[in-house]
Amino acid sequence: MTSPLIRVATEADLEPTLEIYNHAVLHTTASYDYDPRPWLEHQRWYSDKLEGGFPLLVAEQAGKVVGFATYGGFRAKIGYQYTFEHSVYVHPEFQGRGVGSALMPPLLEAARAQNAHVMMAGIDSSNAGSIAFHRRYGFVEVAVLPQVGYKFGRWLDLTFMQLELDPGGSR
Repeated sequence: MTSPLIRVATEADLEPTLEIYNHAVLHTTASYDYDPRPWLEHQRWYSDKLEGGFPLLVAEQAGKVVGFATYGGFRAKIGYQYTFEHSVYVHPEFQGRGVGSALMPPLLEAARAQNAHVMMAGIDSSNAGSIAFHRRYGFVEVAVLPQVGYKFGRWLDLTFMQLELDPGGSR
């Protein structure tokens, strides 16, 4: 299988990215949301990404959006301005086929271009595949928050992983 094309998302990509996200909401612990995201909320989310200057990248295979990646601010206070938190979602039929691996390098490159110092990942601790994926990119586990989430009738632990994008960098 050929590598997917990675490009900046357009409004035309909102429907497939919403479908990918909502599948994750309904069937996985990749998101701790319970209910599918409504269309208008997804449009606002996209507008907020644009207004905030945050990238939304999509992976396209044979003309179909098969994954997306983005990041945003880690926390709202000014002292966190150089720390971002990202998300990568892949269509269930394309997981394990290199889609996430195609999305991650340009996402990290975009963060470096925005003077990011640290990229954070919040991952359900039972998601061994995502934890291993992040380790391949140099992310290290920095915290496990036991039982901070609840979904599908069980308590969930959240693993925070971190990648220093400009080691030794100064402001």
